[in-house]
Amino acid sequence: MRSRPVLAVALGLLLLVAGCGDQHRNVRPAAAPAPTTTAPEPAHTPSPRPVPTTKPKPRLRPKPKTLPAGLRKATGVRAVALTFDDGPDPTWTPRVLNQLRANKVKATFCVVGTQVRKHPELVARIVREGHQLCNHSWHHDVDLGRRPVADIRADLVRTNQAITKAVPGAKVPFYRQPGGRWTPEVVQVAKELGMRSLHWTVDPQDWAKPTSGVISGRIKSASRPGAVVLMHDGGGDRSRTLSAVPQVIGDLKRRFGIAPPR
Repeated sequence: MRSRPVLAVALGLLLLVAGCGDQHRNVRPAAAPAPTTTAPEPAHTPSPRPVPTTKPKPRLRPKPKTLPAGLRKATGVRAVALTFDDGPDPTWTPRVLNQLRANKVKATFCVVGTQVRKHPELVARIVREGHQLCNHSWHHDVDLGRRPVADIRADLVRTNQAITKAVPGAKVPFYRQPGGRWTPEVVQVAKELGMRSLHWTVDPQDWAKPTSGVISGRIKSASRPGAVVLMHDGGGDRSRTLSAVPQVIGDLKRRFGIAPPR
């Protein structure tokens, strides 16, 4: 009789062990999370900015206080010279030429190289109608005479080349310094290039655009035998200069005659 309880206890232990075993077999270990490693971003190193390598501009000579020797300020005869600066201009130069032709008058045109390059046909007309040419620098550099001699020469040569390209064989007997800021250096370079330095004796300041009556009145009162008159056919609105030209021509022809400088 005692063997039955013992048997029952043994059977219970066996079932308990078997159940525990099944329970452990059905439990799967949780998968380990994948490592979340993020590669560090490379450090941003800004690229160095380029250092400008511009050459320092050459130092200019001091501004001239007096006019140098060697300037041409008279025609050499009784007649007065009319000179027109800063062209050729497509609006004003043809109109000035028309007035000169109508009055049978010859003038001197001091041309700027950049304008010559733009309007070579006007340079050709100036020469074709018997007027004189004068080099007035490449781009009207008032400080050209204060620059290194090599720069002065290059500027004048470049302008002459543009003129002869427009009119092969054209003569350029004169050079005029923009603003009248002459220096001995620019006079000498012009001379070496076969050009005389042409200044003026009468400046009506038409560049300031006074009325045509003021322009003609200033020229009339200041002109003397052999005078060189400065006017402009370029560099801006020259309508008032154009309006003054007939009165100027009439007065100067009657008193002195008009002829280009020699």
